[in-house]
Amino acid sequence: MINRRLHIPSFWQKAVGAWNMRTLACLSSLLLVFTFVGCGQDRNPGPPPMSGFPVSRIPVGPIPGPAQKATLPQNPYAGNTVALQKGHRLFVWFNCAGCHGPHGGGGTGPNLRGMEGTSDAKIFEVIAQGRGTGMPAWGMKLPENQIWMLVSYIKSLGTNEEPDPPLAPSKHKVIQTQ
Repeated sequence: MINRRLHIPSFWQKAVGAWNMRTLACLSSLLLVFTFVGCGQDRNPGPPPMSGFPVSRIPVGPIPGPAQKATLPQNPYAGNTVALQKGHRLFVWFNCAGCHGPHGGGGTGPNLRGMEGTSDAKIFEVIAQGRGTGMPAWGMKLPENQIWMLVSYIKSLGTNEEPDPPLAPSKHKVIQTQ
């Protein structure tokens, strides 16, 4: 007669202890079932859906109801010299000079010097939402505080507060010799 008992090494006998082999086999098969069931689920569903453009706090068009004075957001960094320096650094880092020129004097993009008459909120809106004529929307890539620093820098262009003004042309005549 053949002994059909499974030979179990002694370390398993010690490890299993009071448990019998049927209990161990049931637990192993449950573990296998849960593993295969879990493999069918998508563990990485991808990035969360984007919410689109940042919500604008600047009214666009008439507001229904009785006439109200629209309150535009104020630049928290207006007149802050540290923010002007940081705005200048951001202007360089994000290659704004690639389109607007190294000192905002224009190029493929419009001239940004002398924008005193434009509200800070309007400049913020253009930077955040872009323009269809080539200006990219930065509102999903930059936090609001950095956009406000860029607004402060742009508003300083062509004024005495400009952190890095362009060199003024020499008032002396250059004599060319041949």
